Amino acid sequence: MDTQVGTGTQAHWREIAVGRYAGATATLCLGVALFAFNSFLVSTALPSAIDELGGASLIAWSVSLYLIFAILGGSIAALVKGRHGARAALIGAALLFTAGTLLAGFAPAMAVLLVGRALQGFGEGLIAAICYALIPEIFPSRLVPRVFGAEAMVWAAAAFGGPAIAGIISETVSWRAAFLVNVPLSLIFIVLVLKVVPHGARQEAAALPLVQLGAIGAGMAAVMIADVAGGTGAAMLLLVLAALFYVGAVYSDRRSPARLFPKDAFRLDKPIGLGLWIVFLMPMAHSAASVYLVYLIQHLWGYGATLAGALNAVMAVFWSLVAIAVASVGSQQIRRRLICLGPLFLVLGLIAIIVGLWRTDIVLLVGGQVLIGAGFGASWGYLSQGLMEASPAEERNRTSALLPTLQSAAYAIGAAVLGFVANANGAGSATTGPQLQEAMLAVFVLAILIALPGVFAALKLAPHLFREAEKVQECPA
Repeated sequence: MDTQVGTGTQAHWREIAVGRYAGATATLCLGVALFAFNSFLVSTALPSAIDELGGASLIAWSVSLYLIFAILGGSIAALVKGRHGARAALIGAALLFTAGTLLAGFAPAMAVLLVGRALQGFGEGLIAAICYALIPEIFPSRLVPRVFGAEAMVWAAAAFGGPAIAGIISETVSWRAAFLVNVPLSLIFIVLVLKVVPHGARQEAAALPLVQLGAIGAGMAAVMIADVAGGTGAAMLLLVLAALFYVGAVYSDRRSPARLFPKDAFRLDKPIGLGLWIVFLMPMAHSAASVYLVYLIQHLWGYGATLAGALNAVMAVFWSLVAIAVASVGSQQIRRRLICLGPLFLVLGLIAIIVGLWRTDIVLLVGGQVLIGAGFGASWGYLSQGLMEASPAEERNRTSALLPTLQSAAYAIGAAVLGFVANANGAGSATTGPQLQEAMLAVFVLAILIALPGVFAALKLAPHLFREAEKVQECPA
């Protein structure tokens, strides 16, 4: 017999939009918006900043430093939340983000802007991870899919509105104003946190996991340097070195009294381990499209930047639409199927993009984006919720906080690995459409190979999720 997940009470959007949870929804969505809009605002305004400040050779580091420190911030989010409580941790993180924004916005030189970007990344990494960890604490299980649907809407709005807003502000005011628009948003976020987030109990101070943090930081630095390394051999060596650092971080964490990760992280024989692999593999595979699709649309089809960006944002739009459409699913069986459909739709979408590239068919390319967005929208919220609920109570903070951090790391690592493959196949020196097509086909084939294990992991994982909800339903009233 099919089982309904949750308390049996029907969840409604009005509960998180105008009901008792409206303030919490606004707070968590604004936390996501700080990250989402900041990414698009900065990517659009940065060329103007380079024109004024110089330092064009450092442009990659404005993104790399942000990602490195965002991942480090997210990695210690559960520890900071436990030590200081969610309220104090979020306010401190928002103040760091605001300080970084002010440094970047008023930077007299590129070096100061880079310091500001690092502070922004660290603060936002903490905010995103703690906001994820608060979802299962604040909201009942039946509303969690709605919350993920609302956050997906924020990402879609950022994908479309972020570049346009940044472009208009940069052209009519200055690039500095595009950076500084984050200041009022972060101040509003602080006010909402003070109003909505309770103080919460503080745990006994634990030792900082310095070995794991050092390994993660070194690994991310190796990945970022590999992404801009000139030689193929050097890039390969750096990527191998990064992989060794990551493996070392996971293994040392299992033996450390001061842990960053859930105890079953990345174990193939445990549900949490399987789920984290899916959370890692799907964004890593999708980075092929997120990095190269706009470039391909412009150079193979000759479309302008605005139209190319809009076509690229189709994925985010369908992620949001599908996430909203499935947010009311109560059947645990259907939720498990949706989790399995996510990696499968990702693979099918990447195949459609490959065929679209091969035949120079923009319709197939956009169809691939639709499938990829639908895959993430169908599965991501329920995958995240399932992993949160499957974690033991003492592990839930670590699992929840790790999800957005792992996603960011996967995109960064995927960009570096697939960039290495693109350059090795001559993408950087391609002067004709066929040459570019050939190089990009290799990139997307590798993306499929990265995504395929996620399909099998989802099939193995899904039966183990939502068991606790099922037990609740079976208990007598």
